[in-house]
Amino acid sequence: MKTNKIKSVSAVTLAVLLTLSIAGCSKEEVSSGAAVAATQTASQAVSSNTSSADSATSSTTETSTASAEASTTDTTELFSDRDLEQSADLTAATQMKLVSNQDVTLSKEGVYVLSGDVENVTVTVDAAAEDAKVQIVLDGASIKNDDSPAIYVKAADKVFVTSTDSENHMEVTGSYVADGDTNLDAVIFSKADITLNGTGTLAIVSSQGNGISSKDDLKITGGVYTIQSAADAIEANDAILINDGTVTIDTDKDALHSENADDAALGNIYIEGGTLNINAADDAITANNLVQIDGGTINIETSVEGIEANNIIVNDGQITLYASDDGINATPKVNEAASIVVNGGTIKVSMGSGDTDAFDANGDIAINGGTINVEATSAFDADGTAQLNGGTVTVNGEQITEITESRMGGGGQGGAGGGKRGH
Repeated sequence: MKTNKIKSVSAVTLAVLLTLSIAGCSKEEVSSGAAVAATQTASQAVSSNTSSADSATSSTTETSTASAEASTTDTTELFSDRDLEQSADLTAATQMKLVSNQDVTLSKEGVYVLSGDVENVTVTVDAAAEDAKVQIVLDGASIKNDDSPAIYVKAADKVFVTSTDSENHMEVTGSYVADGDTNLDAVIFSKADITLNGTGTLAIVSSQGNGISSKDDLKITGGVYTIQSAADAIEANDAILINDGTVTIDTDKDALHSENADDAALGNIYIEGGTLNINAADDAITANNLVQIDGGTINIETSVEGIEANNIIVNDGQITLYASDDGINATPKVNEAASIVVNGGTIKVSMGSGDTDAFDANGDIAINGGTINVEATSAFDADGTAQLNGGTVTVNGEQITEITESRMGGGGQGGAGGGKRGH
């Protein structure tokens, strides 16, 4: 299993990243939301530096000192072995040839192989057993519906949607009909944790709703996906986690959206691999709490906000983005300590004209490493501190060695020119 470490560079940042509980999960399936927050060790490090997040925030000196310290969170338990396995064990699998106008209900744990070109069929997973894991294997399946999901996970511990080396298609052409109190709004709609993987392709079209929605965690570890959606392409209440695969998105709203109205520690996006190609009419990657990028290739061709969250950490990866408002934006969503931290990776940000910012934080910005190329009128805009501690930063063709013109507390020129130029 691939090993990645989530690097923490600021005691203030660690203090505001709320730990996500991994209690209550089975041995096989460790809750993935927990990996994108501070560990107990990190929290203890915060405590040794300051008695509270508020007191730490009030001291620029303490923040600067803390940013040089490092602690790590092990993310190896984010993805289980079964998450990462790109083929299913078909030894005891149930083969199912779909038939138009005949819905299918999977009520027991098992592996089910689906095939057939059909209309008006919903595959419902309703496995009430607390530890039930259901694997849906797509083997040349095409489902086109008028008003209901192609796959509806009503109850299960976890569901896997695995493609064989085949082409698969799912489409909903109209508005969605609710299931009692449940507002169904996606081609694949899950009330449980769901993982998408495999070696084939899956095309998803949602003419009036979301592409894929999960009320828990949503993981992608393999496969090739194209998603066209009127609403969010990929949406999850707790976390979106991407390890591998190729995802191409064209959406009239957000491409990746994670938000939890009930728990401020949830609503996270973690990317450690794979390729994302995004055209978004609104935000490309947006989370309430945390966006963390440890690897992968991210191409954001159009967006209003490129990457947005309360806290954003980039440790590695290849990121190219265009945005018409803010490129990378940390804004208070769950607390006031918004921040952007870049420790590595290669980032190219191109901004539209007007009142736009490549890096915009209603808090602090720390560039500690990586290669950053900005094409923008305003490169950096921070209400708090903006530090260039390492890495290579180029703004409009000129390398800079210091961020000197970021907006502090709402004044100034918003980072026009990006700061002091290198010689």
